[in-house]
Amino acid sequence: MKNVAVLVWAGILVATGLGICAYKVYTLGMPVKADQTTAVWTVEARIGFQAEGGPAIVDLSVPSVMPGFLKLDEHFIANRYGMAIDETGDHRKVQWVKRRAHGAETLYYRISVAPSEQTALWQDRPALPSPPAYEEPYATAIRTIINDVRQESADVFTYTRELLRQLNAPQANQNVALLRAQARSPHEWTNQVIEILKGVRIPARVLWALPLNEASNDAQMVPLLQVHNGSTWLVFNPATGDPGLPANFLPWRIGDAALYRVTGGHGINARFSVTRSHRELLDVVRRGAELKGSIFGDLSLLSLPVHSQNIYRVLLMVPLGALIVVLMRTFVGVSTFGTFMPVLIALAFRETQLLWGIALFSLIVSVGLMLRFYLERLMLLLVPRLTAILVIVVGLMLLTSLITNKLGVERTLSVALFPMVILSMTIERMSITWEESGARDAILNGLGSLLIASLSYLVMNQRDLEHLMFVFPELLLVVLGLSLLMGRYTGYRLSELRRFRNFRGEAARQ
Repeated sequence: MKNVAVLVWAGILVATGLGICAYKVYTLGMPVKADQTTAVWTVEARIGFQAEGGPAIVDLSVPSVMPGFLKLDEHFIANRYGMAIDETGDHRKVQWVKRRAHGAETLYYRISVAPSEQTALWQDRPALPSPPAYEEPYATAIRTIINDVRQESADVFTYTRELLRQLNAPQANQNVALLRAQARSPHEWTNQVIEILKGVRIPARVLWALPLNEASNDAQMVPLLQVHNGSTWLVFNPATGDPGLPANFLPWRIGDAALYRVTGGHGINARFSVTRSHRELLDVVRRGAELKGSIFGDLSLLSLPVHSQNIYRVLLMVPLGALIVVLMRTFVGVSTFGTFMPVLIALAFRETQLLWGIALFSLIVSVGLMLRFYLERLMLLLVPRLTAILVIVVGLMLLTSLITNKLGVERTLSVALFPMVILSMTIERMSITWEESGARDAILNGLGSLLIASLSYLVMNQRDLEHLMFVFPELLLVVLGLSLLMGRYTGYRLSELRRFRNFRGEAARQ
């Protein structure tokens, strides 16, 4: 019954920990490796004008729905201007107002976005348009094109795609050539396509998007085509006919309304600048989790103060070191002084580095052990003897630091990070083992402690593992479940194979 309970609890803990971890990776997009970065684009809209001395009102359309992008930061910068944001459906506008504006005025809007897997959708539901009254000779050309496309399409998506394919064909017929001659700009061409789609009562509109390049101080918006299929808006490139929002195009505004409008000023100069940088993927994902309202975003260790984060980055590695101790003692049979003393020594190795740490540990324990044998002759009580050993250990650490500092060996200054009480208890335990079981067992236990401490250090010093435990602290449940499973092991240890080799030989002979 106990075995079943352990298996059940271990399975629940491991499944829960891995399930939460998988959710954070595949749903929230949290990185599983340290130092992963992602591209971040910062777009700045600058509006400058000469104020006329009276009230000034500045309207600017700003992004609302941004599929494929995550909004990280947004700033509205204006000197002594009141500000209001109006959101109506898929349209979003900021308005700055000032009662008395004089001289040169400059206002800024800045937004930072990062690529995202989110699929934000436009929510406006348009009415079916009425077929317009086309003028000749365009009416005949449009009707001919409409009938040709209808024969080679089945729904709104295929109709729009086929229409754009014919309108952008390299070898244009007379009807298409007539329509092309009428459009003198990409905007006029997009409106021309919208007029054709009205003839078959397909709702369509212009979507203005900003190309996100590496760096640009005069970015220009590009008109795209949106059609409604009865349930959602579809995006097409009217110049090529390709469906979908082009890569690295930030949707900015919808329709033919003015991008900006200034009342109470003249000499208006509007400019859009784009720059690209990189930011840690973990920060971007955490921001996305907050926007989604995920509880895991609120409970992230990244919300703690920086000094607390640094503490937990170390503490969360201790269970992994303890797991190494369990593995080595339970399945290999390595003996140590104390259960988790090697883990604490491994923590000190993180600062001293492995080779220097082993050398310093061996030096202090060896000298301390010799002094401990001398204290044994003084016939001291246990507590005073331990206190004396502690004082000796501190003195040895101080002396080592002073000597090596004179020699210019800076690495050994970290000897102060060794746990003094653990070193004192190690010396005491080693001396008792020496007296009771002999020098061989004492040395083997000391070497076993150093071996496990070294293995724990190699595991606990892995940056990717530290990142995993810090970003996914639910993995502690997995460590706990594995500890429960190993706690029920009653089989042979690897070190016992040598002890029972005679029995194995006897069995083979029989």
